[in-house]
Amino acid sequence: MKVLPSGEQFRIAHGEQRATIVEVGGGVREYFAGRRPVLHPYPEDAICDGAHGAPLIPWPNRLADGCYSFDGLRRQLPLTEPEKGNAIHGLLRWRNWRAIEVSAERVVMGNRLHPNDRWPFALDIEIDYSLGQDGLTVETRAQNIGDGPCPYACGQHPYLSPGDGTTVDGCTLQLPASTRILTDAQRQLPTGVETVEATEFDFTAGRTVGSLEIDFAFTDLERDGDGLAWVHLACPDEHTVSLWADQGYTIIQLYTAHTLAEPRRRRGLAAEPMSAPPNALQTGESVVRLDPGDIHVARWGVGLS
Repeated sequence: MKVLPSGEQFRIAHGEQRATIVEVGGGVREYFAGRRPVLHPYPEDAICDGAHGAPLIPWPNRLADGCYSFDGLRRQLPLTEPEKGNAIHGLLRWRNWRAIEVSAERVVMGNRLHPNDRWPFALDIEIDYSLGQDGLTVETRAQNIGDGPCPYACGQHPYLSPGDGTTVDGCTLQLPASTRILTDAQRQLPTGVETVEATEFDFTAGRTVGSLEIDFAFTDLERDGDGLAWVHLACPDEHTVSLWADQGYTIIQLYTAHTLAEPRRRRGLAAEPMSAPPNALQTGESVVRLDPGDIHVARWGVGLS
């Protein structure tokens, strides 16, 4: 029996929509509407690259030197981005997840994060993936099952697809957000913020991506009457991929995949809903304090029009 790098494949469908959720990392490997990819996929027989579709738990983005303190105790995490001296994207990207519930249109993936000397907290994580008329909806629930408080933040790493055989360069990107988090060039750690108005990173009204290289977090998100923030990617094939995030996510990181290896470079636009900014586990900014029994819930979704 062949062992796939992403483990067991859990396939769900609704009408012409189909998505595959994977055992390794618990993320979305692919999501199609008919033959058209909504999220940029990675092959079944390939190792996930660029965190494609992965949940980012218990923190998203980068953590300087892998160090954090909580309630006066300093901890050291493994450096999973050693070339930049960072720990990145949490602790669950390469762990095996289990399917808790499976039906034709829905799968709930679960993982238990046991305490250790570097992360001495116990968390139960459930991610509910469902397909419906409005597209793919993803709900992440985290519960502190330990006997003391726990720091927590989350995110996910989907890549919006410009369509088969093309790059994001010819797409029009719209993200109504007024602030960009600045980072240093060497380690991509926060150095401050700037207003996007009158800059090349102002996507409020929509602008062509072109050759612009983006790997920044955006905040102060505009929201609709339902409290949702939106990213729209209007593509040359006259389709638009739209991602929404509820108020559980206060930041959206955009990444043009310009550092991925060919032939996958710039073939998708990462639009990462995050509940906290880069380096949050160290600074404490927007990190949730979960007391024993507390549950944190955040939702995002994506569809094609």
